[in-house]
Amino acid sequence: MLAYSFIPLSRQVQIACDIVNRGAARLAGTEAPQFKDNETTFEQLIERIQKTISHLNTFQPEQINGSEERTITLQMRDNTLSFQGMQFLLYFVLPNLYFHVTTAYDILRHCGVELGKRDFLGQI
Repeated sequence: MLAYSFIPLSRQVQIACDIVNRGAARLAGTEAPQFKDNETTFEQLIERIQKTISHLNTFQPEQINGSEERTITLQMRDNTLSFQGMQFLLYFVLPNLYFHVTTAYDILRHCGVELGKRDFLGQI
């Protein structure tokens, strides 16, 4: 049986932010911002999310358009992963983002925060 360590809420938010920051930067062929991963309060986590949104808003469509065929190579511990841009987005970035956002949501619910499906999906 594998032993899993618990990753706390703060780390789930940090990972989710890093996934989208790095994913967008790799697709655009730019460098992603580096954060210290030292957030300990809700206010700091909200600020981290806001910095991530601000970073994503710096991209112009022409930076991402055409990246579907760009080769993206990632070093993952003892493994090197290689994707074409579209597969990188669909099979690496988005699943990792959804996993860590869902896990953060679940941690909050487990701790008694009243959240529902609309809080996760946003206003449709």
